[in-house]
Amino acid sequence: MAMPLALAALVGVGLGRWAPSGLFEFWSLCLLFLLARGEWRAVALGAVIAFSASQVLLAKGAVLPDGLLRADLALEGRIESVEEEGKLSRLMVRVDACRPRDLARLPCDSLRRVRLSFFEAPEIEPGERWAMTVRLRPPAGFANPGTFDYGAWLWREGIQATGYVRSEPAAERLTAAPTSLRQQALGYLDEQPFSSQTQRWLAALTLGAGERLARDDWDLLNASGTTHLVVISGLHVGLVAAFTLLVARGLARLVMPRRWRMAVWPWWLAAAAAVGYAWLAGLQPPAMRAMIMTLVGLWVASGRHAPGPWQAWWLALGLVMVLDPLSAWRPGLWLSFLAVALLILIWQGRPRPRGVTGWGWGLVRTQLLLAPLMAAAVLLAFARLAPAAPLVNLIAVPLVSLLLVPLGLLGWLFAPLPYLGSLCWWLFERTAWLLVELLELAVERLPLWWPSPELVLPLALMLGLLALLWALPGLAKALRLGATLLLVPAMLGLTAPLPEGGALRVRVQDVGQGQLIELRSANYRLLYDSGPRFASGFAPLSSLWPKGQRFDEVIVSHGDLDHAGGVAVLAEQHAVGGYLAPPGESVGVPFEACLRGQAWQRDGVSYRVLWPPEETEPLAGNDRSCVLEVTAGSDRLLITGDVGREIERQFLLDVTLPVTLLVAGHHGSRTSSGPQLVQWVTPRHVIYSAARHGAFGHPHDEVVRRFRRAGSCQWNTALDGAVTFWLGREEEVSPRAARGMPWRRGGVEGRCHAVESRH
Repeated sequence: MAMPLALAALVGVGLGRWAPSGLFEFWSLCLLFLLARGEWRAVALGAVIAFSASQVLLAKGAVLPDGLLRADLALEGRIESVEEEGKLSRLMVRVDACRPRDLARLPCDSLRRVRLSFFEAPEIEPGERWAMTVRLRPPAGFANPGTFDYGAWLWREGIQATGYVRSEPAAERLTAAPTSLRQQALGYLDEQPFSSQTQRWLAALTLGAGERLARDDWDLLNASGTTHLVVISGLHVGLVAAFTLLVARGLARLVMPRRWRMAVWPWWLAAAAAVGYAWLAGLQPPAMRAMIMTLVGLWVASGRHAPGPWQAWWLALGLVMVLDPLSAWRPGLWLSFLAVALLILIWQGRPRPRGVTGWGWGLVRTQLLLAPLMAAAVLLAFARLAPAAPLVNLIAVPLVSLLLVPLGLLGWLFAPLPYLGSLCWWLFERTAWLLVELLELAVERLPLWWPSPELVLPLALMLGLLALLWALPGLAKALRLGATLLLVPAMLGLTAPLPEGGALRVRVQDVGQGQLIELRSANYRLLYDSGPRFASGFAPLSSLWPKGQRFDEVIVSHGDLDHAGGVAVLAEQHAVGGYLAPPGESVGVPFEACLRGQAWQRDGVSYRVLWPPEETEPLAGNDRSCVLEVTAGSDRLLITGDVGREIERQFLLDVTLPVTLLVAGHHGSRTSSGPQLVQWVTPRHVIYSAARHGAFGHPHDEVVRRFRRAGSCQWNTALDGAVTFWLGREEEVSPRAARGMPWRRGGVEGRCHAVESRH
């Protein structure tokens, strides 16, 4: 029943997520039919499907409704975690009670978990219960190709709303944090005379406190492909269980020398140690998953009526899916199960290694076979590749599993014996320092690689095929060698496709309340605006590309933070050939003035500045915006920045017609996109760079109706995410949205008019 259990749980998860109409009725009829036939196993599997689906449906139903946007909510909850970012605190809160302060509003009592920002918060400790007034919004993130999906992360972590704590009325601590062994252990660790790095790594490796690691630690682990070593995983829980089993069986051999092999209690003691350690680590999803897999592994290793390795694999997957259905969206789940599946393939039917040489070669062989498959999985999950990972893990895995983790755990075990516990942790400190030096050296020589989105899928498929060629039993060596000699050069020869001459890729990025447009031809890359910078200091531009990008030109339309907020990130992390900005503006970097009449050509694509004039002093900040016209073949792009209707009329006759794509002025505000501009230009496509659930309500309903009457196809980054257009090609312009909207598939007016306005 192991495989049917896992498949039933997965089917339930899928049905709960997509919830087709008539789901409950269809399931009820199937259940009645099975009951009538007496198919009790099938009935049990139907119950598993129903349970998994119900958990996902409840999670979907708990998401904050749009009707509670910008409403003051009285919330009580227990603090799960606290992250400090300067004056800002990030709180993860398990909700106990929630009600709107305005009783006429929708209820919010279905909320389970929220993530809050608290500016200049008082001292807050995990485990405390607080009452606070908050403003929330439904969970969502930016949707840009090849970037971290924050909205998906919120979903898989079970977070139904995000928001901030209001300063009035003041938040109130209801109860102090209960006594927690984990918190006491972390407090004890903070008092030890070791470096902050040692304390961080000890907390992460032995107590699962990954939040203690600094941003630099995570960057180093990601770049070296060793992140899996510092989260509480099967490695850590398995080591605790194996150590307990070894000691218990040794004790059994002393107590019952003739019957020690038949003793059951050492296995139960090892299982209890695995459960206790996972509980001490907080029983978060990775720890719970590792605990379940370790318990199943102990059952298999005991040999008493145990399932085979594949049945055990399916059983562990089924149990994890039933207990935590949302883990189906966690890449870590599939990475760990994929790794275990490959280990079964590698070792199934092979004799047990003997001696140091045998085990050493077994470790090297396993790591070399795991490396390409794990690289493929990481590529698909995170769109990055750590070239140093295969070589680094050959050293880092035994270093962590045989030295660091045992030394850290022995330090806790011998903590009551001051000198012995301190000695273990001193050795841990020296070993951790050696590991960090090794990782830094490897990353310096082989830095993290972020392939272009077009290369991710073919590269991942080739790496996965390479791993299977050498892992699957029974394949001829000639086939393995021949296929490898074909695949490796093919992988090394993969290059990102560049636009053909005269073609231009226009991508209006999803950056919230702001604007950032990337224009790219075969050998030229231009940014129009750099996106916003928020009050927390975060600039969305920093999440769009890895460091070290090259931009030939950056045009900053004007100095407002929603357009120029990312300039500092550009200057710090990327190479920019030159900046253009209106005269009289301050954008934080030296720039050349963008002036009416400027024109240049790159790769057969023409660029022309239509505004502002040389004299900008009488103009307001928005009305100084650089207005850019771009011509690629028979297609034309017009970007008007934030200029108002009066300014639009002043350059209107300079616009070359027809216009294929217009980026609506001022995010779709009623102050721009006046009737004269819309009627004269009549763009085929118009796009609003606006924020999801934004307070300004962009685009305005008058503007939406105006473009609708002109017959323009309308797009909105708030709904569609980043939208990509190809101009200058022979075929008709067909935009691609990062976030698919189901209502765009049809309707009376086709797929163009699906833009909403808060008004």
